[in-house]
Amino acid sequence: MLHTILQLTKAVSHAQQDQSLPQRRFTRSSARAGGRFRLLPVLLFAIYGLYYYFSNQGEVPLTGRQQLVDISREQEAALGLQSYQQILAQSELIRSGAEYAQVREIAARIAAAASDVDPGFDWEVSLIRSDQVNAFALPGGKLAVYTGILPVAENVDGLAVIMGHEIAHAIARHGAERMAYQKLTQLGSLAAGMSVSGMDPAQQQMLMAALGAGAQYGVLLPFSREHESEADYLGLIFLARACYDPSEAPALWQRMSASGGQRPPEFMSTHPSGETRIRQFQQWMPEALEIYRQRCQ
Repeated sequence: MLHTILQLTKAVSHAQQDQSLPQRRFTRSSARAGGRFRLLPVLLFAIYGLYYYFSNQGEVPLTGRQQLVDISREQEAALGLQSYQQILAQSELIRSGAEYAQVREIAARIAAAASDVDPGFDWEVSLIRSDQVNAFALPGGKLAVYTGILPVAENVDGLAVIMGHEIAHAIARHGAERMAYQKLTQLGSLAAGMSVSGMDPAQQQMLMAALGAGAQYGVLLPFSREHESEADYLGLIFLARACYDPSEAPALWQRMSASGGQRPPEFMSTHPSGETRIRQFQQWMPEALEIYRQRCQ
């Protein structure tokens, strides 16, 4: 489909070049006066974008949200494994001790609690010695925790909140979904560039900058924050099923907010603010506590 779009756009460009000389002079004069906006590339992108979106639909477990994913689970797992091996090769790993055992136990319990929605990941967890206040999970079930986040986690339940959130990202396929939307955004930028190519360079630059800012602040950043909130919810349910105390989640984010220093406004960030996350956890808490009481008390 993309090849067809590019061929059609090229054909239109050749047809415009074959116009008579007076017409070309008029076009160039018009471009100098204010430029032309070519509608065809945008229309072709809209047609392809709709086809691409509706032919690559999936569903997030538990929430039921429809998502855009265009690669197989096998491809996704292969990418995750490659990235994981590269990170571990450049890191100092802790392979024994109480903290290592704790991280492994939490990962195993939460993965087991999410087994009904687990797509068949080969779970693996590593503890990395680093001052980074961070943890991550990659497609295929590759999980890492940095020692710098352990003091902020403060206790087993706090660490379970962090690891449940990361495991939820992997199960919900957020990485693959983000890649699909980035592809769509890049193709949209290409179509926009073709549409304004006949305009004055200053106009082109101004319009492309506005479109780039619109895509960043109107699409990509809100989408990233939605992923973070969804992972917060899923992780909360998973850790409650695994018999970790879900009421620790708001307390963890109070500590996170206190330790993180100054942050950009929420609309400029990939993550919701600490205040937003605490409020959302409080909204979800009755459901999580009910699961915790039924399974664990």
